[in-house]
Amino acid sequence: MKQKLLAATLLTGAILAAAPALAQTAADLGKSLTPTGAIRAGNAEGTIPAWTGGITTPAPGWHLGQNRPDPYASERPLFSITAQNVGKYQGKLTAGTVGMLRTLPSFHVDVYPTHRSFAAPQYIYDNAIANASRAHLANDGQDVVGAQVAIPFPIPHNGNEAVWNHILRWRGTEIQRQVQTAITTPTGDYTLQRTLEKIYLPYDIPGLNNPKKWDSMYWGEIQEPPRIAGLITMAISYQNPFEQPRTAWQYYPGERRVRRAPEISYDTPYNNVDGLATVDDYDLFNGAVDRYDWKLVGRREFYVPYNCNKFQDPKLHYSDIVKKDSVNPDVVRWELHRVWVVDATLKPDFMHIYSRRTIYMDEDSWQMLISDRYDGRNQLWRTGWAMSVQVPDVPAYIADGYVLTDLYQHRYLVQGMHNQERPPTYINTRISPRDYTAEALRRSGRR
Repeated sequence: MKQKLLAATLLTGAILAAAPALAQTAADLGKSLTPTGAIRAGNAEGTIPAWTGGITTPAPGWHLGQNRPDPYASERPLFSITAQNVGKYQGKLTAGTVGMLRTLPSFHVDVYPTHRSFAAPQYIYDNAIANASRAHLANDGQDVVGAQVAIPFPIPHNGNEAVWNHILRWRGTEIQRQVQTAITTPTGDYTLQRTLEKIYLPYDIPGLNNPKKWDSMYWGEIQEPPRIAGLITMAISYQNPFEQPRTAWQYYPGERRVRRAPEISYDTPYNNVDGLATVDDYDLFNGAVDRYDWKLVGRREFYVPYNCNKFQDPKLHYSDIVKKDSVNPDVVRWELHRVWVVDATLKPDFMHIYSRRTIYMDEDSWQMLISDRYDGRNQLWRTGWAMSVQVPDVPAYIADGYVLTDLYQHRYLVQGMHNQERPPTYINTRISPRDYTAEALRRSGRR
């Protein structure tokens, strides 16, 4: 198995070395480039269409509180990639995807027609174009200065700028959702963990007075299983996490106490997932960027999970999704898209369990779609996907769940399933900064 994973690692190295040079400038935004910096035209082969504005109108008859319909439910796969034919397609597959195909017997990739569904409000487009001329990095790339509301660097010149585009991307102003996490074993067994999450995104709120430069505020209460029910985690992240580190608190129901949690960052193990993810694996990457050298490799075409509405189909039970070896491949939609590739290498004087990360970001939305992570020997270890969808009522292109796979253990973690829950909301949830204080957390404790 390790030889197969090493081959996948070497393959990706060859792909990265072949990346094309960048030629666009800020003057192209809104013209040959979209306002967020994507190439407006399709590719020469016609397998990637032009961007024509995305999906901005909800389905007829839909209203807030209902499940959002799959706009492409009637489509069928163009072809499937398996362990038997992976060699034909591996030039457009990430190392992690190749590793899964070669080591997980039941895994396959169903490729569908490509749809560039991303859309955002007009003020996001206007600010993205303006940011290209006014935003810049400070403090050795650890901070963004001059950006407002939208992605700061639609024409990225280095890896730090590209990663900041993901961190500060448009995804609505407030997120409220009740989700299930599945933690699997190599035999296919799994446990479910139900969490109520409230995420406030101050950077994306026009006109908000934000003197502390908050980036995001997270509040999560575990509701099931009973042994950990009532545990609440609250964290506040800042636009410059190197200068102003993330602050976090936890409410422990057994003690009925609120405590500071200073270690919710970097490679601290993520709470209650049996060591399958680190804190900075959430959202495929979050937090301070200071421990890695981020190399902007370029823009390439890859098969990636995209328009994954079927993953959250309310007709599916969690047992229909969580299978042995991998998430049920039949509920994951893959499409060919242009993505920005960034290769991150751990700096010599820093420590992290991942010596390297290669990330693949959607050129339209800047959402990270895949993240491959390597161990201390530079061997491919883990891969993660964002199960992303367009939410027309916002509008925004949003990660609606994650799958994080450990290729050594043949185990994986699924975050964000809400098939049997109330659909998430992304705007007008009545969340405010007042909800993210130690006193508010103390009042929320239920037992």
